[in-house]
Amino acid sequence: MMRKAHVVGALALALALSCLALPRSTSAQIAVGISVRVGPPALPVYAQPICPGPDYIWTPGYWAYGPDGYYWVPGTWVLAPEPGLLWTPGWWGFADGAYVWHGGYWGPHVGFYGGINYGFGYFGTGFVGGEWRGGHFFYNTAVSHVNVRVVHNVYVNRTVVRNVHVTRVSYNGGPHGINARPTAQEQRWNSERHVQATSAQQQHFNAARNNPSFRYSANHGRPNVAATQRPGQFTGRNATRTNGNRPPNNQNRPRQNARPQARPNNQRANPRPQARPNNQRENRPQAHPQQQRGNENKGRDNGGRDDGGGR
Repeated sequence: MMRKAHVVGALALALALSCLALPRSTSAQIAVGISVRVGPPALPVYAQPICPGPDYIWTPGYWAYGPDGYYWVPGTWVLAPEPGLLWTPGWWGFADGAYVWHGGYWGPHVGFYGGINYGFGYFGTGFVGGEWRGGHFFYNTAVSHVNVRVVHNVYVNRTVVRNVHVTRVSYNGGPHGINARPTAQEQRWNSERHVQATSAQQQHFNAARNNPSFRYSANHGRPNVAATQRPGQFTGRNATRTNGNRPPNNQNRPRQNARPQARPNNQRANPRPQARPNNQRENRPQAHPQQQRGNENKGRDNGGRDDGGGR
């Protein structure tokens, strides 16, 4: 009995020490197992902020869950923990009557993330927004918003935006969810070395969690800030708003079904159109799908591109 008691005590001590050894930054950003009975909202539509500098990796925004319900964690550019690592986004999956959160991680390859189309290179499988070459990250400007005057490691591959299924569904499985399963290759990658979110990502997550405006109960699925150029920077010209909210510097396209603005009292109901020269073509607005495709900023300030996912 005495020996058995010593063994039980040793096991208890080892368990306590292992709990102390867990990283303190573990949270909804990283952890697996948060279970919710109500599915996450649809992903908002937004433009990607411009990349702040070389070797930054895009991490897409997502809906997290807390005591006050779902809240939005804006997408942002972050530096990888070390060269060669890529970010696998977290995702919600339906299982046993509940929605379970699977946290994101860094690794040599982008693993399974539920088939969710987060946009900007994360179209549901893998990542096509760029790649590592010789210790530096090269950006595919067909889907990444990059200022080529600042970042010179770029290339163009437009084939990756073909046959991209446009959807805003934010969870896998269950009623109306994404029907996707990990491939054999993704299952092998699941056993690779994984690195948790960086301290900058954790601070970004904590700032969003503590900001009441990001709660779904406050923004009804249209967070005022959907993405940021740097972690935790939720104000200023580099904070991108959800499509449909009035964005700074006209960064986002208006919704196709947006209501026309009210006319001033002194404006005629049917004003006479102004004559234009015969050699001037009519500037008709082109219809856009909810998710952007191609490079809406080409020829303006940076030669960067949106991704075919439009968020």
